[in-house]
Amino acid sequence: MGDQKKRIALVSLGCAKNLVDSEVMLGYLLQSGNYQVEPELGESDIIIVNTCGFIQPAREEAEQHFQEALSFKKKRPHIKIVASGCYVQKELPALRQRYPGIDLWTGVSDFHHIVHLIEDRPYDPEERCFLYDHASPRILSTPPAWAYVKISEGCSNHCTFCTIPRIKGPYRSRSIDSIVQETRRLAEQGIREVNLISQDSTYYGRDLGLDEGLSQLIAALDRIPDLRWIRILYCYPEEISDSLLDSMRSDKVCTYIDSPFQHASPEVIRKMGRGLKGSQSLELIGKIRQSLPDAVLRTSLIVGFPGEGPEEFEHLKNFVREASFDHLGVFTYSHEKDTPSFAWQDDIPTQEKVQRRQEIMEMQAEISAQRLKRYVGTHIPVLLEGHLKEKPGMLIGRTQYQAPEVDGVVLIEQPEGPQPLFDVLQEVEILRSDVYDLYGTIK
Repeated sequence: MGDQKKRIALVSLGCAKNLVDSEVMLGYLLQSGNYQVEPELGESDIIIVNTCGFIQPAREEAEQHFQEALSFKKKRPHIKIVASGCYVQKELPALRQRYPGIDLWTGVSDFHHIVHLIEDRPYDPEERCFLYDHASPRILSTPPAWAYVKISEGCSNHCTFCTIPRIKGPYRSRSIDSIVQETRRLAEQGIREVNLISQDSTYYGRDLGLDEGLSQLIAALDRIPDLRWIRILYCYPEEISDSLLDSMRSDKVCTYIDSPFQHASPEVIRKMGRGLKGSQSLELIGKIRQSLPDAVLRTSLIVGFPGEGPEEFEHLKNFVREASFDHLGVFTYSHEKDTPSFAWQDDIPTQEKVQRRQEIMEMQAEISAQRLKRYVGTHIPVLLEGHLKEKPGMLIGRTQYQAPEVDGVVLIEQPEGPQPLFDVLQEVEILRSDVYDLYGTIK
């Protein structure tokens, strides 16, 4: 290739697990010495679009990015376009036919062969979904003080609305040693918060024969000296154990539980293939709050699932009121042809699904505003992430009760004098709150 490095622009779509794969791809590309990262798509030599294929809106977003990349290629024909990830894995033949201008295609198995793919060098394609480890090169794209750490790949649950097991295969855990080695290195580089991600973190280690694998993993990570926060994301409610709650009493573990209840109506829960109906979920929530009094709960729900009549929807609304979640996301049901629920009629009009989502979110806005008021007047450690883009004089950060990218933030007036550091926890006095965010000042 000579001395001139090719410029790579990468668009990462979908979830944080996808982002980690994108960071690993960049790691392999930069490690080869032939490439450099280019933030502007139109100035690059190679555009990689790492797709999500989970639901229809995600696929539409991927196709918009395909079209954008192809528009740059019209102006600069030498640009090479690579499509990768879940959508490609799911529908490669149809996509190839629809987008002949895309040069290279790869699903979810060969992220570590990205250099071979781009340089047209032979490699043996993998059969299983790619799962990186501590030895994989990785270029972090998150702010300086925190990172995601993916602890597994795939899923062995059988939710009737979900295509993940078909796209990524059964659950496969990394070893505790591999995760600890990666996290220790990240902490030595200045990362203060790791966010453990997985399709189902509470399933971790079961395929390795571990008993209470997630609790064992947390105990091992807890011993890393420079690490300040360990956050666990995506805990299936039916698998939240006493052992896990005990392990969360450590000072380093964020008392933050992200548990996707999905619904509350017994009939809808049964059809979804999930474990806990609303009354059982409320019992679990009570148990969590008794065990961890400052615990913060996030959940995700699906409205408009087949058979969700007015009575079932009312059941869900009552559950949201009683549960009083700190953070909540709502998705409208997407009728996916490769799932068991596709056999049922998608019997709720789109407009009605959107309306139901709006109703829940309006309820939650009131609950969230009320929950946040309890922090006003307190002093809380905040991990600073940088300056607010729209207002450079304002700092932005998060408490342990706010996960990155999905929850609210803490906004802080920049103090006079020396610049605060972005790789340490700062003590912040919370002065006020609104629906989703906190506002404070550094002590």
